[in-house]
Amino acid sequence: MAESMKGLKRTHRCAELNTANVGENVTVMGWVQKQRNKGGIIFVDLRDRSGILQIIFEEADCGSEYFAKAMKLRSEFVIAVEGKVENRSGAVNENLATGAIEVRANSLRILSESETPPFPIEENSKTKEELRLKYRFLDLRRPDLQKNLMVRSRVATLTRAFLAEEGFLEIETPTLIKSTPEGARDYLVPSRVHPGSFYALPQSPQLFKQLLMCSGYDRYFQLARCYRDEDLRADRQPEFTQIDMELSFVDVDDVLDVNERLLKKLFKEICGYDLQLPIQRMTWKEAMERFGSDKPDLRFGMELHDVSDVVRNSEFAVFKGALENGGSVRGINAEGQGHMPRKKIDALVEFAKGYGAKGLAYLSIQEDGSYKSSFAKFMTEEELQALVAAMDGKPGDLLLFAADKNKVVFDVLGALRLEIARQLDLLKKDDFKFLWVTEFPLLEYSEEENRYVAMHHPFTMPMEEDLALIDTDPGAVRAKAYDIVLNGTEMGGGSVRIHQSDIQEKMFEVLGFTKERAKEQFGFLLEAFKYGVPPHAGLAYGLDRMVMLMVGADSIRDVIAFPKVKDASCLMTEAPSPVDEKQLEELGIEIVSQEEEKQE
Repeated sequence: MAESMKGLKRTHRCAELNTANVGENVTVMGWVQKQRNKGGIIFVDLRDRSGILQIIFEEADCGSEYFAKAMKLRSEFVIAVEGKVENRSGAVNENLATGAIEVRANSLRILSESETPPFPIEENSKTKEELRLKYRFLDLRRPDLQKNLMVRSRVATLTRAFLAEEGFLEIETPTLIKSTPEGARDYLVPSRVHPGSFYALPQSPQLFKQLLMCSGYDRYFQLARCYRDEDLRADRQPEFTQIDMELSFVDVDDVLDVNERLLKKLFKEICGYDLQLPIQRMTWKEAMERFGSDKPDLRFGMELHDVSDVVRNSEFAVFKGALENGGSVRGINAEGQGHMPRKKIDALVEFAKGYGAKGLAYLSIQEDGSYKSSFAKFMTEEELQALVAAMDGKPGDLLLFAADKNKVVFDVLGALRLEIARQLDLLKKDDFKFLWVTEFPLLEYSEEENRYVAMHHPFTMPMEEDLALIDTDPGAVRAKAYDIVLNGTEMGGGSVRIHQSDIQEKMFEVLGFTKERAKEQFGFLLEAFKYGVPPHAGLAYGLDRMVMLMVGADSIRDVIAFPKVKDASCLMTEAPSPVDEKQLEELGIEIVSQEEEKQE
């Protein structure tokens, strides 16, 4: 039966004790990790969020009543122990922070008993994620998850302190807002007071933080909850947290400077990593041409080579066709992989097809300088030699080529170099390679909508020198936008905003907004822009992604207390779930089944 805390006060967490506490009487509380009964002596590993501490019960010290209780202890019982800290009587456990000490118990209270948990509470659990997420309250007891969430808390605290020191004000913005459907789908919230009308949950605080700049707050930040109704991946959730900021009277360099210093502080304090400033910068164009990605992983080489000119006159139909259709032929050199068996190469070809390739051309340079290739018979010896030279190929290398429209070629080779790096174990999680990617295209053409759409959002400032191209060649206009990339993951991004009304109007026009539609969606912001708006810029990090990279987790689910699964549901609470008919009536909402819809 559970006992009360009456008269007891915890003096230390488990792992706060060390050899300096030897001889002290202490009171510790936590969960039983395991109990081992060795006849006249019972060993208990006691766990709390700080770590594990060994408790020993001997009848001579604690008496028969407490010894009998200790015999009943099972995994996950919650207990309170009073006792004396001693040097460990057996061998020191080097794997534990408390491995040199133990507590000799003189009293025990069982505060709560536990059923046998559905899986063991242990680090690096092999239990299926679905089961762990169903019992997330138990999963969260695991030391590795607890460490992750403590790191997350520390990142939030350090960020707040740093930004406050830099003159930023923490201001909360609303989470029930107007729907402005540009970008991902909104989560909608029906209004009871305004039947037929809906709020949206914010995808970001973008418009409000710009309004705060209009209101003269100069430097704003917020750890903001954001919501996007989009398909999930390992580093996406329907609700997530941004470290969000906006600054007035600044340009690109000012924003990058304060953020570089923030990153330096965070990675030094959390990871012990000394980030050298300034962080390398690379334009979007260079990143795509060298790495096939706008979030390149710089932990390894294997850069793309454009060999279009080298193979322009070859008779190989795949290369020829791609170039005639305005595409390109590019390749990567997997150095030292010339011995790769055909089966593995075929698997890489299948992998490439998943990114839009029709196939992959390969050329393996043997140690004797001869070639094994899928296309060598279509090229002269001179053409092959020129191609190998353009790829910096040497005996023992494997050259892989994609030929198609540029977008497909970049997608395929960008993914392929990462896949090969994964296979060769080149991606060390504690090797932090930071990069600013700058000068993104302002607009991208959407085949689906048959118009240009904003690559970031409609308030991003074009590069001043490209303004003249906005009517004649909108696709060539670069934006004053920047992403911070770490090890191939976009950790955050932002831009300088448009603060001149004529440029904003032109931007809406290019995006196909009528004046009426622009006013309907963004009228409150455009109205504010009539009353003196400072030049301003901002940036937002995905806090979840940042912490994931810091702790070396494979998924942001490992750094979020209660995450959702792929279909945006919560296995533990079973949300989303149907609601009461009465609630729907109050909101004026009727659920139409898909069957009824079909019949209609």
